[in-house]
Amino acid sequence: MTTDAGEPTLTIDELAARTGVTVRTVRFYGSKGLLPPPVIGPRRVGHYGPGHVARLALIEELRQQGMTLAAIERYLRQLPAGLSPDDLAIHRAVVASWAPEAVETVSRRELERRAGRPLGEEDVERLAAMNVVDPADDGRFRVDAGLLRLGVQLLDVPLSQEAILAARKVLIEHSRAAAHELSQLLRGEVAERATQDVRSLSAHMQPLVVQALLTTFQRSLREELGEWLTGSRTD
Repeated sequence: MTTDAGEPTLTIDELAARTGVTVRTVRFYGSKGLLPPPVIGPRRVGHYGPGHVARLALIEELRQQGMTLAAIERYLRQLPAGLSPDDLAIHRAVVASWAPEAVETVSRRELERRAGRPLGEEDVERLAAMNVVDPADDGRFRVDAGLLRLGVQLLDVPLSQEAILAARKVLIEHSRAAAHELSQLLRGEVAERATQDVRSLSAHMQPLVVQALLTTFQRSLREELGEWLTGSRTD
């Protein structure tokens, strides 16, 4: 577990379970310098925090994209120092955008392993309502791997399921509108180019556009929440 202040209170076993990797993998990444060392507490027990969780999730995303260990090391070295867990999550989202949709069919046990926690019936129902999982007749589940970690995090958000679904609808509608307008803009720029040039431009633009959208949205949301919180304190 972690405190409200985000202090490092996860043991290595809890970190591994939270991120869906093995303890051996966590230690391996640490030995390679890909993962910062834990904070050593009483009895010489290492403790990990949100930053470790976010960085490990980014490393695993890079690995799933087929990057070699050397390539992952180069990628991480290029990141600015002192990135927050939210910043690392943005980088992971950009990396995930490179991949095609990945829907797999897994058992309940495998679903919980990937979620990093036990899942009750209510949890599964909420994940299904968010279109993260789709229960099959044989007791297995079709899982959107790209959304699973986000869906699991939303299980602990103190919002009603109706509010989460309404927020999802808003995000889908506005993201589709932004994607449509951007695609129209790009079409105007490449209308006279060869098909191969268009594909090459699309491959290079996709991660850049996703990062721009994520960064802009994060800043806009921070401003909106700041104004809301400031206004609530003066009421």
